Amino acid sequence: MTKRGREFVILVVATAFALALPIGATAQSDTRPDRAVFLSNAPGLQTSLRPIARPASLPRGPHARIAAVTGAKFAPGRSSIRPMIRPSGIVRTKPVLASSAGATRSISAVTRGNEKRICGSRSIMGYKMSPIPGKLYGCGVAQPVRVTSVDGVWLTQPATMDCTTAKALNSWVQDGVKPAVRGLGGGVASLKVIAHYSCRTRNNKRGAKISEHGKGRAIDIAAINLKNGQSLSVLRDWRKRTTGKVMRVLHATACGPFRTVLGPNADRYHQDHFHLDTSQRGGKSYCR
Repeated sequence: MTKRGREFVILVVATAFALALPIGATAQSDTRPDRAVFLSNAPGLQTSLRPIARPASLPRGPHARIAAVTGAKFAPGRSSIRPMIRPSGIVRTKPVLASSAGATRSISAVTRGNEKRICGSRSIMGYKMSPIPGKLYGCGVAQPVRVTSVDGVWLTQPATMDCTTAKALNSWVQDGVKPAVRGLGGGVASLKVIAHYSCRTRNNKRGAKISEHGKGRAIDIAAINLKNGQSLSVLRDWRKRTTGKVMRVLHATACGPFRTVLGPNADRYHQDHFHLDTSQRGGKSYCR
C-alpha cells in the first residue's frame, strides 16, 4: 500500500472514532476500555485517550453524585454517604402511642413538670388561661382553665372549662369512676375526652340556644381507659350484658357533681359519649 493510501486509512479511522464519541464528550473524559486507544499516528491527533487517574478521595458507586451535592465527606475506599460522626444536637424522641395506656404515658411526658395545681384543689392539674371572648352572643369563659388531669387520672386531651366544671369532674372521678372500675384492668388510667369548650349551639343546630360547651361548663367523655390498655366505651359497652352494668353506674354517679348528664338513652346525639355539664337549672339535675 502506498504512503498516501495508508494516510487515507488512518484518516478514515480517526474520523469514524470522532463521530462515535457522544456530543460534548472529550477524549480525556471517556473512560470506557474500548475508547482507551492511542492515535499518535493520526495527523493532528497527538493526545492520549488513556483515562485520567481517579482521585483517591472520590467516592465510588451511585452515591457519588449525592456526595457532590451535599458535600458529605468520606473515608478513602468507602462508598456510604452516612456521616462518620453523628452530628451533635440530634435527640431521639419516643413515639406518641394511640392506645389508652400509651396515650396516658405520652401526655404525662409532655405536660408533667409544667402543669400546676389549679382551682384551689390539690388534685386538679392544668393551667390558668386568659379570658375567652365569645364569637357568638352567650359564648365565652371569664376565668377558664386548661385541665390535664383530675385526681391522678389523665385526660386524653387537655380540656378547657371553668373551675366549677373542673371540680365536678374531679369529684366524679374520685367518688364514681374509680370505685366503679376498681376491679377492672388495674383501675382507671385516663378519660377519653372528645369535646370541651366550643362556641356553638346545642347539637350544632341553627337557631338553637348556646350549648353549655360554649360557656365552658361542659365536657364529653367517650370512654374510660384502663391501666391494662383496654377501655370501657360508651358506644360499645353501654348495651353489653357484661360491662353495661358498670357503664350505668358511671352514668348514675355523674348525676350529682354535674347538673346535666346525658347518655345513650337521652337521644340520638349521645349514643357514643356522656355529656356532663354544670348548667344552672334552678337547683335541679337532669340525668338521662
